Amino acid sequence: MRKTAILDIIFYIAIPYIIWNYAREPLGDYYAILFSTIPGIFYTVYRFFKEKQFNISGLFILGSLCISTSVNLLSNDAESMLWNQVYVGYFFASIFLVSIFIKQPIALYFAVDFAALQGHARANSKALFSTKGIFIWFQLITFLFVLRGIVQNTLKAWLINTQGVDGYGQMIIYLNISGWIFSGIIFLGFILVGNKINRSLKVNDFNPPLTS
Repeated sequence: MRKTAILDIIFYIAIPYIIWNYAREPLGDYYAILFSTIPGIFYTVYRFFKEKQFNISGLFILGSLCISTSVNLLSNDAESMLWNQVYVGYFFASIFLVSIFIKQPIALYFAVDFAALQGHARANSKALFSTKGIFIWFQLITFLFVLRGIVQNTLKAWLINTQGVDGYGQMIIYLNISGWIFSGIIFLGFILVGNKINRSLKVNDFNPPLTS
């Protein structure tokens, strides 16, 4: 966990910040921002294959990465790239929100994927997580993802409006810090629902049919 946190800081903050500061003058704002995203992209892909996230969680991460990278490459200049990132961020937040409304919270499927990595059948986990008293918690955790997207992209929009492209260095720092704070809250949410699931198993002796 500690090693992962250090690598996150290196690839998501330190290296992008260094690239932004030293590549800006020779390359210009647009390419400095574009190149500053490359370390995070390679690191994310590495983590994707290393952790064998070939599931809904992994596909969501990889799909988000492909969309974000495509938007960056198709942007005309540095400022439009930053604004497009804000719009994409709101788009992802809306996906989480829609999943709440249609009662298919994405957080539930993330939990199913995690349970599958521990050897539990997906169908059994989904049935358990969808039971009364547990399902609502996955709705709430999914809403935290929505809130994270709204807060972070609103913060980014405010920084673009007030500081323009010059504030990109601060964006790297502020957005990663706020992202870690929300990730910590979401992680605690999963721990809380995990405890509730364990108590529910003991009290109700939940035993869904075995499937693979």
